[in-house]
Amino acid sequence: MILPRRKFLQFAGASTVASAYSRVATAQTYPTRPITMIVPFPPGGVTDPVGRILAERMHVSLAQPVVIENVAGANGNIGTGRVARAAPNGYTLSFGGWNTHVANGAVYTLPYDVLNDFEPVSLFASYALVIVAKKKMPANDLNELIAWLKANPGNASQGSAGIGSMGHCTGVFFQNITGTRFQHVPYRGSAPAMQDLVAGQIDMMIDAPVTTLPQVRAEAIKAYAVLAKSRLAAAPNIPTVDEAGLPGLYALNWFAFWAPKGTPKDVIGKLNDAVVGALADPSVRQRLTDIGFEIPTREQQTPEALAAFQKAEIEKWWPIIKAAGIKAE
Repeated sequence: MILPRRKFLQFAGASTVASAYSRVATAQTYPTRPITMIVPFPPGGVTDPVGRILAERMHVSLAQPVVIENVAGANGNIGTGRVARAAPNGYTLSFGGWNTHVANGAVYTLPYDVLNDFEPVSLFASYALVIVAKKKMPANDLNELIAWLKANPGNASQGSAGIGSMGHCTGVFFQNITGTRFQHVPYRGSAPAMQDLVAGQIDMMIDAPVTTLPQVRAEAIKAYAVLAKSRLAAAPNIPTVDEAGLPGLYALNWFAFWAPKGTPKDVIGKLNDAVVGALADPSVRQRLTDIGFEIPTREQQTPEALAAFQKAEIEKWWPIIKAAGIKAE
């Protein structure tokens, strides 16, 4: 049946109004059932426990459970892609960070856009990487380490959690700035790489405080610098790269969460309020600090701040990754 133009326009207008009304009604009543937060990595590691700390506290504000679902594979791409394809109703969320929403966009050919196919909700936590080396490394500070690497071009080895990991990419960044050259040795995670560093099988790593600090405290490895503007609260004796003589070599691994593109702004607002509430909770702050995380300021917790921060990270890291030809195998 062919509708007269006036009837068609009335029908189309009514449909648009009904759709808009439905979205508003959804936002006003949201949430009415449990929310799924996709953590795109297996249980354990770093990402999973941080996501659980957030999810446990968000239910206080949302009055609904936030259930963690681990959807691992392809360095986080499978779980992240699932959220990109999910209904934009606020019931399927993406928890990720530098790997999933910055580096993977340059390392992999993805069926989604890491920047434009998601609605940012909030930055949650971050940590600066630490430059460490085996105990028998002759260098005693960062300048001496750089000098040693220059004296042994291509002979030293850096372990990382894998190809395209932040440790790997930061190692490339380090070489670009210092004019040094060393071999990259990818592992299936930071833990086995650290085991070989402690055993002296590799020369150095650039990795997370949760991995490096226990071994530094045990005097099993040497620490040279924190790749940030300020020292770590958990290790105030380790200098920053600025203090150690290599200003500007900053590498921050961070965690945040997103909703699918098109999620109503009121829903995003409620989710953001839940994160802000979580980060204001002293017990949450203490749990994050205890494992070496920094907490973003209140100004950094807005959706707009996350969008700007993610864009800036892409603009910083994609040229480094692409110039080095880093691609997933």
